[in-house]
Amino acid sequence: CRVLYARTFGTTPGTGPGGSRQRLRRKEQLLVVARQVASQCQLLQSSLGRPSSPQLPQLPDEPMSLQDAPGGLFQMPPGDPFPERVTVVWLSVLALAFALVCEPQENLSLAEITLRRLAPRLLLSLRLLGPGADVLLRPDAADGLLDRLLPHGQMLFLNERFLQAMDREL
Repeated sequence: CRVLYARTFGTTPGTGPGGSRQRLRRKEQLLVVARQVASQCQLLQSSLGRPSSPQLPQLPDEPMSLQDAPGGLFQMPPGDPFPERVTVVWLSVLALAFALVCEPQENLSLAEITLRRLAPRLLLSLRLLGPGADVLLRPDAADGLLDRLLPHGQMLFLNERFLQAMDREL
């Protein structure tokens, strides 16, 4: 289980005293979420009778539809790793998983729709480093996508015409 890219919206870790401790804490939180998402993906794959493979198949050249991609959500109770209850919305695509960590007041249906629209575009930002599961995400491309689809961390209702125009720009 490896985190390729993570971005936090809202309060950011401080750069003053204790800033490195806050960054370490944020990293630990992300790893807890990543392990839980990986566990959920493996559980779903085994329940569907599909063997989970760490091998990443050929990446697509253009955005693909993920309407039938397996996914789900789970809650993490207050305490460890987050101070308040959060819900994680996740989506499994090829041998990768994408996740959004949502606060209690956020619209989970909109989070799933946003994730299904974001994931195929993030797939285009991946580069295979060689045969197997080694991939590299271009962070500048991911940042650009997140700035457009999740400005300041706010989930938006987007129509297809906007998404098509955005895809042409990219």
